[in-house]
Amino acid sequence: MSLAVLLAGATGCGGSPKAAAQAPAAAAADRVEPLKDTPVPRLPVTVDSADGRKVTVREARRIVPLSGSLSEIVFTLGLGERVVARDITATFQQAAKLPVVTRNHDVSAESVLSLKPDLVIAETTSGPAEAVDQIRAAGVPVLVVAPAKGLSDVGPRIETVARALGVPGAGKELARRSQARIAAVRKEIPAHQDKPRVAFLYLRGSASVYLIGGRNSGATSLLEAAGAVDAGAASGLTKDFTAITAEALAKAAPDAILVMTKGLESVGGVDGLVKIPGVAETPAGMHRRVVSVEDGVLLNYGPRTDQVLATVVRQLYGGGDGGGDK
Repeated sequence: MSLAVLLAGATGCGGSPKAAAQAPAAAAADRVEPLKDTPVPRLPVTVDSADGRKVTVREARRIVPLSGSLSEIVFTLGLGERVVARDITATFQQAAKLPVVTRNHDVSAESVLSLKPDLVIAETTSGPAEAVDQIRAAGVPVLVVAPAKGLSDVGPRIETVARALGVPGAGKELARRSQARIAAVRKEIPAHQDKPRVAFLYLRGSASVYLIGGRNSGATSLLEAAGAVDAGAASGLTKDFTAITAEALAKAAPDAILVMTKGLESVGGVDGLVKIPGVAETPAGMHRRVVSVEDGVLLNYGPRTDQVLATVVRQLYGGGDGGGDK
């Protein structure tokens, strides 16, 4: 079960235990940082789509990205003024006033088409398929982009979108900038003898959804970049997500827990999190070591991934924005 589908429904650590029990230090994630020079699209172009099609883009004056991650890329390339709608997960300030036409991969073809787009950019998980087909049948080019699974996808996704928008040079520049910033964060990770084990938990208290991420949750690459071990994957969980049990948590034995901010809020914060069966008995639960990152940016693997990584590192190893238990 992928994170996209979930969103549609709903002792190795350094630093003090209290430092990691705080809300995310992600204020910078409220805005994207466009390239200094606004590129001018050179169209038409024909590009390969992840669904096996060839897509010809003749205009890019009215763009509809069907995910927050794709919106982030378009805006950061400097073409945000051409975006006419957003997915509900596009939470950064520059996109906040745009009309919402998708809600966590639930696409409204009528809403999209009413805005007269000349290009729709979708994820492989965008759907329902009937809605995407309806948009395509109306004559609107639909570019499907391969999913982001880790840090190695940052550059390719940016360059794929940039090529479709007729700004390949800007794509290469942004990819280089993003990768350089990620490398700079990794250089500053505090030296630590043991790699902390971190479990990624997907929580939606209102829907009684409590899951632990496995090998394909999308968090492994981020945690490894932070100098940690994905506790779920290391414990043998091969699915994307598995229902949380006391046994699964005991086997994962996380030193810290990674969660999305709204997920943490949905269970009543750290106090509520440790009441989930099995959590309080883990090293993470006993020491209340919780790393919380904004939902809309955590696993985007895009231009702001360096900020996400820095936030994880800061909370995991202490310092910066830490504080007392909530």
